[in-house]
Amino acid sequence: MKRRTDPTIPGFTDPLGETLHLLRLTGTLYCRSELTAPWGVDMPAFEGHMMFHVVTGGHCWLEVEGEAPRLLQQGSLALVPHGNGHCIRSSPTGELVPLFDIPVEQVSDRYEIMRYGGAGELTQLTCGVVRFDHVAGRQLVALLPRVLQIDIWNDDEGSWLQSTLRFIAREARELRPGGETVITHLADILIIQAIRSWIDSVPETQRGWLAALRDKQIGRALAAIHREPEKDWTVASLAKGVGMSRSGFSARFTKLVGESAKRYLTRWRMQLARIQLQESSDSLAVLADRFGYQSEAAFSRAFKREFGVAPGSVRSLASE
Repeated sequence: MKRRTDPTIPGFTDPLGETLHLLRLTGTLYCRSELTAPWGVDMPAFEGHMMFHVVTGGHCWLEVEGEAPRLLQQGSLALVPHGNGHCIRSSPTGELVPLFDIPVEQVSDRYEIMRYGGAGELTQLTCGVVRFDHVAGRQLVALLPRVLQIDIWNDDEGSWLQSTLRFIAREARELRPGGETVITHLADILIIQAIRSWIDSVPETQRGWLAALRDKQIGRALAAIHREPEKDWTVASLAKGVGMSRSGFSARFTKLVGESAKRYLTRWRMQLARIQLQESSDSLAVLADRFGYQSEAAFSRAFKREFGVAPGSVRSLASE
């Protein structure tokens, strides 16, 4: 199989933005809820997925294990990024009912309407269960806190985001033709915008992988790996591409990212390969070529070193 040669690094102006561009949300389920007090919903865990709640009317309480109860007011967006079970309810002490015990109106395979509760105050929510289908998204999600809550937007973003929330609320109320598509796309935008807001505002993002993406030189190298993992990257070619010496690049990359460039490249390729094994029927030979390996045997050895199992076993488990 032909080996990719002469890799060059484009002049990325925004490596972090380039990585965020790779984020692809896959919606599993979206729900518009009309909940009248008293009410309480016990949300199960969804491994490998994120859950979000946008309050489009009224208020509610969100509780995630290990976190203090959070009050969500109209206009709040709460993201539970690690698939943890949690509960939402009209008051901190309200009775809880398991999510799947509450009847819903099935609008489509991925969109439903829930009407539930007593005769009290109305709360309106747009909720969803989504996941990122790219390894960049999964790496980013791993860095997020247990709960990401956005309540107050700065002046520049506030008007646009609040109008988006109002647009979602109107579409949810009326559910005109095409409304499901509008709501799901707008909700996806809000999630990515919430993550961007978190990246810009918390000190945790000033170190590690996200800080490395912001670095003028290491960020360009990371963006190149993310965009074209199949290329014949070496420490020397990456260093040359960003205008650094091999030793200086290697030391800075390891300091910022927490692992060597060679180790990062291999891990990135193997994460992508595992997703492809689970979601496609491409042969090992095709995957080996796609991710820059000269032979199926070399690819299989690298995969087994990374995950402790042969690539064929991952495909077998995925098909069961």
